[in-house]
Amino acid sequence: MAVEKTRLSPGSMKFLCGEYLKNNFIDPETSERLGVKRGLRNPDGTGVLAGLTNVCDVVGYEKAADGAIMPIPGKLVYRGINIEEIVREAYDHDRFVFEEVIWLLLFGSLPTAFELAQFQEILASHRELPEGFAEDMIMKAPSPNIMNKLARSVLALYSYDENPEDLSLENLLEQSISLIASLPTIMVNAYQVKRRVYDRQSMYFHMPTPGQSTAEHILATYRADQKFIHEEAKLLDLCLLVHADHGGGNNSAFTCRVLSSSGTDTYSAISAAIGSLKGPKHGGANLKVMEQLEQIKAGVQNHGDEEEVREFLRRIIRRQEGDGSGLIYGMGHAVYTVSDPRAVVLRQKAESLAVEKGFEDDFRMLCLVEKLGPEVFAEEKGSKTVCANVDLYSGLIYKMLGISPDLYTPLFAISRIPGWCAHRIEEVVFANRIIRPAYKYLGVRQKYKSLEER
Repeated sequence: MAVEKTRLSPGSMKFLCGEYLKNNFIDPETSERLGVKRGLRNPDGTGVLAGLTNVCDVVGYEKAADGAIMPIPGKLVYRGINIEEIVREAYDHDRFVFEEVIWLLLFGSLPTAFELAQFQEILASHRELPEGFAEDMIMKAPSPNIMNKLARSVLALYSYDENPEDLSLENLLEQSISLIASLPTIMVNAYQVKRRVYDRQSMYFHMPTPGQSTAEHILATYRADQKFIHEEAKLLDLCLLVHADHGGGNNSAFTCRVLSSSGTDTYSAISAAIGSLKGPKHGGANLKVMEQLEQIKAGVQNHGDEEEVREFLRRIIRRQEGDGSGLIYGMGHAVYTVSDPRAVVLRQKAESLAVEKGFEDDFRMLCLVEKLGPEVFAEEKGSKTVCANVDLYSGLIYKMLGISPDLYTPLFAISRIPGWCAHRIEEVVFANRIIRPAYKYLGVRQKYKSLEER
């Protein structure tokens, strides 16, 4: 029988919080005065160079000879290949390409037809979970949050690995492929158990079907009838493709690299990356976009009136509407300035399905947010250049696919694990030095006093 956790009383918490706040404060302006780069960001907003990588490049601006930043249309480059070329191949030849992208990120070049076919078979053979894993690790310990269940399950897989601590290239690749293949199955199983325990709905476990792409596997195991149309799977495959990596400096990839630099095992490093991605400032933003979309639709009478939408966005920035944060979710990015290439391709490919499935009003409203958001930001914030980011459209795509909001961020994790694994292997094999930045100590020096003197 579970024992209920005893929480501290309101009076105790008030006392403890007051004691903390009495002795702790850091003025953000101190960072500027001391030249400390908060968030590992330069004063102009660019990231501090912290390492080298061959895996991925994120381009949002160019620097002039005098150091001034010049905004340009964004580019996302996997191993030297612009993702726009991969998207074009996927749609010109009607192919699922996520598996090809996994190979590209892990190994550094495009697979031949034979290599791709072999790799697809390897991934398919690793989708089924170890015997008893679903029962012992997922069903017996359900979680209301699927991201936490993903992290816990990844850690649990350590116990099913005969060589979990082996850092050889062969073992790192073995572990990476196994995790990439099995994580979608873990995600769907965890969601089904969550439905049963927390939502009081029926759950169903479907076995993987041989020959399916990752996108098809997710839809087939997620849906009760296992049915989906080709266009749905293609759109999900596109989401997986554009989220597969975003450079070594993004928060979750950097988290994975920091842990990897310490020499820890693969399961610890990947579970930490999942924990990072869970944060609403990183992977959880697409859910915030969908919540804000409903607020905009409720607060704007004529959804096609640009001036009315513009005024509502202005009120969001002024903290008069929305969740009070002053943020237009889905707008702005740390690197991209003129455009986020991921948002561009998702908008282009999502329109037809939005019309077909009756989500045209939602789609048009997000397009207006993308159009008007930068103008409102400029009016309210000065010369700051912002653009739509990938989160503006990804949540709507998942909604159109009938996917529960519980899985919006977990799907991001499924997409991103190839990138995490590629960065981990690169860190372990080539960097071989623990990541250890420094912090400036601001504490007041004290003398120790005996208990009687205090």
